[in-house]
Amino acid sequence: MVKFHSSSFVVFGVGVVLLLILLFIHVIQGQVGLDIATIITAIFSPNDSTAHNIVRYVRLPRSSIAVLVGVALGIAGVLLQTVTRNSLASPATLGINAGAYLAVTTTVIFAPGIFAWSPVMVAFVGGLLAALLVYAIASAVKVTPIRLTLAGVAVSLALAAFTAALLLFYENETTGLFLWGAGSLVQTDWSGTIYAAPRVLIGVVLALLLAKPLDVLLLGDEVGRSLGSRVQLTRFISTLIAVFLASVAVSVVGPIGFVGLVAPHLVRLMGCRKHQLLLPGAALWGAVVLVGADIVAQQVTTNLSELPAGSVTALIGAPFLIWLARSSERMGTEKALRGSLHVDSRRLAYPVVLWGAILLLLIVLVMGLSFGDIEFSFGQIVNTFRDGGTALSERVLFNLRLPRLLVAVLAGAALAVSGLLLQGVVRNPLAGPEIVGITSGAGFGALLVLVLLPNAPIEALPVASFVGAFAAFGVVYLASWQGGISPARLALVGIAVSAFCSAGINLLVVIAKLQVAQALIWLAGSTYARQWDELWRLMALPLVLLPLAWLLGRWLDLMALGEDLPRTLGIRLQQARGILIAIAVSLAAAAVSTVGTISFVGLIAPHAARLLVGHRHRQLVPITALLGAILVTLADTVGRVALAPKEIPSGLVTALIGTPYFLWLLLPKRID
Repeated sequence: MVKFHSSSFVVFGVGVVLLLILLFIHVIQGQVGLDIATIITAIFSPNDSTAHNIVRYVRLPRSSIAVLVGVALGIAGVLLQTVTRNSLASPATLGINAGAYLAVTTTVIFAPGIFAWSPVMVAFVGGLLAALLVYAIASAVKVTPIRLTLAGVAVSLALAAFTAALLLFYENETTGLFLWGAGSLVQTDWSGTIYAAPRVLIGVVLALLLAKPLDVLLLGDEVGRSLGSRVQLTRFISTLIAVFLASVAVSVVGPIGFVGLVAPHLVRLMGCRKHQLLLPGAALWGAVVLVGADIVAQQVTTNLSELPAGSVTALIGAPFLIWLARSSERMGTEKALRGSLHVDSRRLAYPVVLWGAILLLLIVLVMGLSFGDIEFSFGQIVNTFRDGGTALSERVLFNLRLPRLLVAVLAGAALAVSGLLLQGVVRNPLAGPEIVGITSGAGFGALLVLVLLPNAPIEALPVASFVGAFAAFGVVYLASWQGGISPARLALVGIAVSAFCSAGINLLVVIAKLQVAQALIWLAGSTYARQWDELWRLMALPLVLLPLAWLLGRWLDLMALGEDLPRTLGIRLQQARGILIAIAVSLAAAAVSTVGTISFVGLIAPHAARLLVGHRHRQLVPITALLGAILVTLADTVGRVALAPKEIPSGLVTALIGTPYFLWLLLPKRID
């Protein structure tokens, strides 16, 4: 028998009343103004008028799908948090949403028959594989909340890159998936509700049947077994139900983040701990959160574009995640990450690696100069550089290809070393400019200027992105500060700020309607049409900061040995971390302000360098810079010639090149 306390009445009494009020507002609001009498008549005595059809086939289905998806994500969040004993677990943070989205996109393109047969099964398989991959990566040594969350975010980034590539390459086959991929609740009939309702109901019933075993699971494996509970079976079935519910949500409205994270915590904060109350409570408040978010989304929706509800849930959920990171004591210790940077290296003679990387960069540069709409032989390139060549070769090589290749070299080196410094300071191999909010902050800053100051000169764009990167990381740093900077907390707050900025970008796109096409191309990460003046602007910071990073490499070597040794040697640890982070942010901001948000370079180049030369940072900085330069330069060439005359953004190519390597790198054998 479940005992109802005052907290239970708050959860369910207030929750039900609030949900009814929000549903009422949800049905009333819209671009077509309808009074209450029309809505009531449309429900109980409908006719074929336009107003009644809007109520019956647009607004009510939208409200009902919001409730169903909120219920599904709330239950899934509780199950995942209990099974992993991780307060940060949710379908979004464990990669389930991203895996399901990739599976849906893949089958829509290559096997539409399978998708039409069972969308939820397609999403379920994708979500389950992604969750297994995240858990395999996180459990390489020991599963901790921050490791599991960072692994989930990294896998989500990788899978999102593949999805973006598919959407670009198969634009005609995936029409409509862009908006759906951001989590849109738009409905035009009852088919989504009819499809999702029985599946969500089955998942909810099965989860409620597991309420008592889940309570036992929280006592620990040994206690659970002593009480006769089949711990592993409970964990296995609960995970399957959670992935299934999340997959149902993805299959009907796309991936929506943070609801599965926020709803369970709200119910716990109101005092419900037992799963017999926690599960229905999270379902109820999941619906409240999502319906409320969609009401906000519709307030900024225009005739030309729709703000997905998923963007609003990110705006709400990101501050909540920051609060969780600050309130959790377990993730505040550096021991949680100690040793995580150790990678099995195949030490080669350093001069061999250095000169080999320089030679490889030169080869890639020559390839970049040679290939394109007009091809040049090696002899023609040498003659052009030595004697001037023809007017055509001079114009193509000097004015078109060389400046953009040099921009790619500098941007790649800056991003790669930025990632190396961040990984060293945060002491986590999954850290990078993308993880700690720098790239999304830069993108948000640039887009803000485009929307608020549409007549601003083009030079304002890099300045705005630079300011945005520093502002985002400033927020991350201040929000992470609790008598010092915890690397784990820093990374987690960075994820939240990054999600917030990404949601802000979506919001600005809707507000600005279709006037930001230029910004969207830039945000994809492109070296297209970069000229000498952009190279000169980019050059200043890397030329100063890359040598400085090399000089300060000794600090990172000492930090890798723990906190006591650097202090013993007179290094002010917090001050040193601040300096290194400032260099990292400056390098990434300089690159992003010129070439946009190119991902994965700062994540994988440091790993590749460690594999080649070990862990001494004065050796790592040059090798990492060279590898980053090679990757982005190669991406520029491939993106320019692969589907010519259509240009693929360099950021997408780096993701396609880097993702398989990154996932292979993160297999258990690779990280100690």
